[in-house]
Amino acid sequence: MSNTPNFPFFENEFVKAMTQFRVPSVDVELMITAQRKNVEAFTAANRLAIEGIQAVMRRQLEIFRQTVEESTRTLRDLSSTSEPNDRMTKQVEMLRSAYDQALGNMNELTDMLHKSNAEASELIRTRVSDALGEVKKSVTKKTEKAEKSTAK
Repeated sequence: MSNTPNFPFFENEFVKAMTQFRVPSVDVELMITAQRKNVEAFTAANRLAIEGIQAVMRRQLEIFRQTVEESTRTLRDLSSTSEPNDRMTKQVEMLRSAYDQALGNMNELTDMLHKSNAEASELIRTRVSDALGEVKKSVTKKTEKAEKSTAK
C-alpha cells in the first residue's frame, strides 16, 4: 500500500473550480500543489499521532500485566509471613516499590506521548513554514509576470 494518499477531489473538481477564477496574482497550479502537500502533511502527522497512541496503549497493557504479576507474587509472599512485624515491613516495602514503579511508568508514558506529539507537530510546523514560502514565491512570480506584461 502506498504512503501517498489519493485525493481525487484535488485532481478533478477543485482544479476545475480554481482555474475558472482568474486572479492575476495567484498561481492556481502552485496553490493546488500546496494544498495537496498540506493534506499529505496532516495525514502523515495524524498517522504519527495514532502510532504514538498505539505504542502507549501497548505499553500500558504491558505495565498492567507486570503489575498483576507483581501483586500476585507480593500477596503470596505476604500470606507466607506469619509475624505481624514482618508482614508490616513487607507491606511498607511493597507500597514503596509500587509507588516508585508507578512514578517510573508514568514518566515513561509521558515521554512516549511527548515524543509522538513533538514528531507530529514538527511535520505540521515544517509544512506551514514551507507553505508560507510557497505563497510568497507564487505571489512574487505572478507580480513579476504582471509587471513585465504591463511594461511592454
